[in-house]
Amino acid sequence: MKQGIDLKGAISANVLNMIGVGPFLTIPLALTAMGGPQAMFGWILGALISLCDGLVWAELGSAMPRSGGPYYYLLEAFGPNSLGRLVSFLFLWQSMLIGPISIASGAVGFSQYTKYIAPGLHGWQLPALAALVCLLNTVLLLRRIESINGLSILIAVVVFATGGWILLSGVLHFHAALAFDFPAGAFHLSHSFWTGLGAATLIAVYDYGGYYNVCMIGEEVRSPRKTIPRSILISICLVAVLYLAMNISILGVIPWREAMHSEAIVALFMDHIYGLIGARIVSVLILVATFGSVFAILLGFSRVPYAAAADGHFFSVFSKLHPKGKYPAIAVITMGTLSALACIFSLSDLISTLIVVQTMLQFAAQCIAVILLRKRFKDDPSCFHMPLFPLPAIIALCGWGYIVITSGLRYISIGLLLMALGIAAYLLRSFKAREWPFRTA
Repeated sequence: MKQGIDLKGAISANVLNMIGVGPFLTIPLALTAMGGPQAMFGWILGALISLCDGLVWAELGSAMPRSGGPYYYLLEAFGPNSLGRLVSFLFLWQSMLIGPISIASGAVGFSQYTKYIAPGLHGWQLPALAALVCLLNTVLLLRRIESINGLSILIAVVVFATGGWILLSGVLHFHAALAFDFPAGAFHLSHSFWTGLGAATLIAVYDYGGYYNVCMIGEEVRSPRKTIPRSILISICLVAVLYLAMNISILGVIPWREAMHSEAIVALFMDHIYGLIGARIVSVLILVATFGSVFAILLGFSRVPYAAAADGHFFSVFSKLHPKGKYPAIAVITMGTLSALACIFSLSDLISTLIVVQTMLQFAAQCIAVILLRKRFKDDPSCFHMPLFPLPAIIALCGWGYIVITSGLRYISIGLLLMALGIAAYLLRSFKAREWPFRTA
């Protein structure tokens, strides 16, 4: 595969994954979870968890810059001829569900914001539009990586311009009394406070999610040992500042009791300031950002089945590259089609399922993996090494655990069921292939 992604392209791929429709739709969900503007603490906690987890990804991605990154991290950390086979298979197993869910969540958000421009859309038309977005992005990704690099940068410019306009508008019309209108008992450390904070943090990490997109395409990145960690940390810092400022700006214009019932909060925000024309203009820009996010997520996840198949641990058809463009066409088409089918579910269900399942079957394991692999790469000066090791990995692991525990029994059960099915599928496959743990002498 060709190395066509530079630092700007890597940052753009991450940012497009991070800034999809999430923050433009989920602010009301966070306000509802905590019952007021104290929900901003969920965004702060989410930023801390993301930064610590970003250091985990940065070290792993620098040490092993491979397309389908987590598959290799887990395989090597837990033993390529022992437990690593099961753990890496579980990542692959969940990716075939999580990838389409992640892509579909952006597409479903796209269809919801379209209602502000075309209010006549309703019923079956909305999931159909979301599915169309997935399929159109699939077609756009069937091309050489060099052209994808340029397209990612162009859309990222639009994304930051939109965010800048929102922030400037908020600063010019900001009212501190609205932004910090905390209800009585907002900071009473009760059970509802901690569960509400957990729910708000889950929403925040969903919106921050995507800073690791470059790790999925490691073999297509130029100077990957330097580019991957730099792009991850720069992306997190840029987007964290943007999100926190955007939240405070919006709450400084719209009373939070009104904001928590909005389905298109940024459009409502611009409507308050500029009227209907401003709301429709920003909606168009948000649709561009959301479309770019779906594009970037599909790009990253399409490389996962390719990497596993090329390694001989998944269906061989996914390992085939396009003869001229050198991109994994079968993997792109499969992920795009599955994401179109996943658009029938609601955005809230997609978000919760996505974060809880990813945490249980991947994120927690990677925090352990980076500790196990440090011995192997600690003396390699070309690799990135996280500061204060292993504290960031431990903080991230605790943060992920807190999010899962407060998510509710429904989503934990989905994660456990998916894990059990994955283990059963692995054992059946390994039994037939006489691989670990059934391999004979």
